[in-house]
Amino acid sequence: MSNRDLVESLYAAFGRGDVPGVFATMQPDVVWNEAPGNPYADGNPYVGPQAIGEGVFGRIMADYDGFQATPTQLVVDGDTVVSLGTYTGTRKGSGVALDAPFAHHWTIRDGKISAFQQYTDTAQFRDQVG
Repeated sequence: MSNRDLVESLYAAFGRGDVPGVFATMQPDVVWNEAPGNPYADGNPYVGPQAIGEGVFGRIMADYDGFQATPTQLVVDGDTVVSLGTYTGTRKGSGVALDAPFAHHWTIRDGKISAFQQYTDTAQFRDQVG
């Protein structure tokens, strides 16, 4: 599987709500960093799928209905993949829509994701989540 295919498969699994499928694309010691200023960055760096699941994915799913990370462009350079796209969802309780652009920097090692760095409109998340 190419590095592009790996990252595309992660987004497809996330879109289906297949968290085990998302984690299957990652190294056991994957290092995950949310963008500085994002309310979910309080545990940076998250190391390993369990930490990511509890500290990031679980919290996002508790805060948003219909949360999606939709890539529109992937740029591949060796073991680095950068994706550009948009986060969407509806904040639970308030019904406020999320529509935030993102850039994701993925590092691949031995055919699996070993590191992630997020860049996004942290003000939207901070204003909606606190």
